[in-house]
Amino acid sequence: MFDYLIQNGTLIDGTGAPAAAGDVAIKDGKIAAVGDLKDASAGTVLDAAGKYVTPGFIDIHRHADAALFRPHFGELELKQGLTTIVNGNCGLSVTPCAGAYKKEIEAYLTPVAGALPENADFSSLASYLCAAKKTPSPINTAMLAGSGTIRACAAGFGTPELDAAQMAEIHRLIEQELAAGALGVSLGLGYAPDCFYSTEALIEALQPLKNSGIPITVHMRQEGAGVCTAVEEMLTVARTLRIPLHISHLKAMGRDSWGKKIPRALALLEQAREEGLDVSCDVYPYTAGSTQLLHILPPEFLEGGMDAVVRRLADPHERETLAHRIEDGSGFD
Repeated sequence: MFDYLIQNGTLIDGTGAPAAAGDVAIKDGKIAAVGDLKDASAGTVLDAAGKYVTPGFIDIHRHADAALFRPHFGELELKQGLTTIVNGNCGLSVTPCAGAYKKEIEAYLTPVAGALPENADFSSLASYLCAAKKTPSPINTAMLAGSGTIRACAAGFGTPELDAAQMAEIHRLIEQELAAGALGVSLGLGYAPDCFYSTEALIEALQPLKNSGIPITVHMRQEGAGVCTAVEEMLTVARTLRIPLHISHLKAMGRDSWGKKIPRALALLEQAREEGLDVSCDVYPYTAGSTQLLHILPPEFLEGGMDAVVRRLADPHERETLAHRIEDGSGFD
């Protein structure tokens, strides 16, 4: 006898096989049988006539790192069919948050990930996962190691150039987070402090991943007029390190880019796949985006951390320079 029996549904199994009529039986929380099960018995029988029956959906791009600890988190996701989410995207994971720059990291992440729980230990992914396991949730959660948070933990937000000791600490923290169970490393090259990396420095920072098969995911340096240049940069990184690459929310912002940039970007990705590179992308199906207002600023205005940004914005000459930079828009979005 099964625990649950879902009958008369149209099954889509996620393999790419055609949809087919059938039943699904569940025992001890796992799928136990699929097919014509009209003679089977179960404690609970659900009639799915006129409905699709699918595996749980996986949302690979979330920023619910802190939301995970809120009461009832996951209930709305489950009602949308989501059974697994992946947090820590765009280089903005809530771990590792420790050391001299802890308060800066918390202030920077709060608008993205939400307020961090009081007295929570987010000094490492290991401590985060320990707390998460004590928090009941109806869905599964996986984590990426955020490159921006790692860099901020090692060098803060005000250091465009890294010294050897800071780079070594970045390597150590990447290895620490991966050893604790991170699925890969996420990059936020449109955000501070990841935006301070040159392509060469980024490759150096990601050396622990070389030949590992561990993926990087990336919010690219540009997603507007320079999106194809940004794709080429990330393909250079993936080719050099010989690691899988996933481009997050591929888009071409700005009316001048519509219908022009994405065909070229997709051609670049297809060429890389033909070469044998493991590269993929995702998109969202709406014509809007969301980020912090801070990120309309060019990279040089973000140097030095928030206090320096505020001083620049208070300076009339700097504001005039900023207005011209935003109007020109070269090298950033």
